[in-house]
Amino acid sequence: MPSGSPQERWRSSVGEGDAELDQRLSAELDRVNAEATRGTDAARELTVQVLDQDGELAAGMSGWTWGIAAGIAMTWVRATARGEGLGARLLADFEDEARSRGCTHVFVTSFTFQAPGFYERHGYREILRWEDVPVVGAADVHFRKDL
Repeated sequence: MPSGSPQERWRSSVGEGDAELDQRLSAELDRVNAEATRGTDAARELTVQVLDQDGELAAGMSGWTWGIAAGIAMTWVRATARGEGLGARLLADFEDEARSRGCTHVFVTSFTFQAPGFYERHGYREILRWEDVPVVGAADVHFRKDL
């Protein structure tokens, strides 16, 4: 066993985004997750795009499926296209693909200044709320929908 105190044996490095570190952490966690969930396929990304007539992105959703769960990480609809049902279309396509991959439920989070009402209108129920995140008066709302 190495000698010396933990402060002498280890060195911290704090910084901004680090793609190489993210890739390493993802690979290490994938190994841990695979060991803990033997017989379950590895997590897969799931994306949905809606393009306008010029081929430009009008709306998009990205997330993942893993085992029987799906998660939505990001949803965006171009400001000039809001109110035209593109968010509902993204959600329906995402949920359909999640079902086809064997998922039985979907998770998503939304800050109170984003779109929690949108998810509630589409059958998602609030399961957790972190108050004062990321600022006082806002909240990070977590939802689940059974498919």
